[in-house]
Amino acid sequence: MFRYTHALVCRVPVAFRTRAEIDLEEARRQHESLCRCLRELGLDVVELPPDEQHPECVFVEDTAVICNGVALITRPGAPHRQGEVDTVRAVLKKELGLPIVEISDEAAKLDGGDVLFTGREFFVGLSEWTNEAGARALAASFPEFSVTPIKVSETRHLKALVSMAAPDVLCVGQSTAAQEVLQRIEREASFSYQTLTVPEDCAANVLSVNGTLLHRCNAEAPETCKLLEGKFELHRRQLAASELAKVGTGLTSCCLLVRRTRAARTY
Repeated sequence: MFRYTHALVCRVPVAFRTRAEIDLEEARRQHESLCRCLRELGLDVVELPPDEQHPECVFVEDTAVICNGVALITRPGAPHRQGEVDTVRAVLKKELGLPIVEISDEAAKLDGGDVLFTGREFFVGLSEWTNEAGARALAASFPEFSVTPIKVSETRHLKALVSMAAPDVLCVGQSTAAQEVLQRIEREASFSYQTLTVPEDCAANVLSVNGTLLHRCNAEAPETCKLLEGKFELHRRQLAASELAKVGTGLTSCCLLVRRTRAARTY
């Protein structure tokens, strides 16, 4: 689980700074550091050019959910992001060869940042960007897994509050909002999971890639870094994401991770 061969990313456009008070050059440095880290972990990183018509294009995670060799194209809760979806669909289909599934229900809203896959089941955050119809569309697309909607109290994506730190290990923030979401997950889960509670909520969004845990750096989450020392028998890499996280979920939001199997030529 959590072993990948490819990552799809999109470079940061100048228009990104219209979404918040963002240091554009620092955001680009942070994004490039993530891409370099993914390459060093053995992934083939496919980079899309920045799209000035879509300021949030860097957050490719929201545009698709990839599981068991299939890419479900989402219907982002923000209608102005539809153009991002069209671009990612074409790349996943033509360059990476993924079978594509579309959501037919026009009432559905689904952002990838609200979709947490544990390797055993899905949890879907019901937020400003994702609704019940979106969760049902996910369930119809991947019937081999249970799909459980989880109410997210804040206007944040689910994976801003909880993500996967390792197989069967949930990483969650310490805030009341994050802990309430964790309680809902534990109440509804079909499987048992260990929990890693981090002191800083910003550090709850992590990436588990090919045996390495990517997490926020010491300058941004010092208490979490201290906690993680010796916590896992995993390699760890610290990354800065302060500027990217001003608008997005964090580390997970900036990439779509793909696993290619040579024999079947699927991802």
